[in-house]
Amino acid sequence: MFFGIIIRMYYSPKEHNPPHIHAYFQDSVITIKIMDCEIIEGQMPVRQLRLIQAWMEIHKDELFADWELCQNGEKPFQIEPLK
Repeated sequence: MFFGIIIRMYYSPKEHNPPHIHAYFQDSVITIKIMDCEIIEGQMPVRQLRLIQAWMEIHKDELFADWELCQNGEKPFQIEPLK
């Protein structure tokens, strides 16, 4: 969580592809691909979307590593928030 934005990655085996995260801010919810930070579903205020995308770019390798853990039903590591 950072700047009121909650980031989640579900760790149920065989979570649907492509690798993605879920982001929540107030009443806004989006699903975003890790590879290119493209929105799969939902809407988010522009300022928060840019913060999420910046965070994802910084932590892309960690996000992919966590995705692999999730695919195996393992708990992902917590990733440092944007400061």
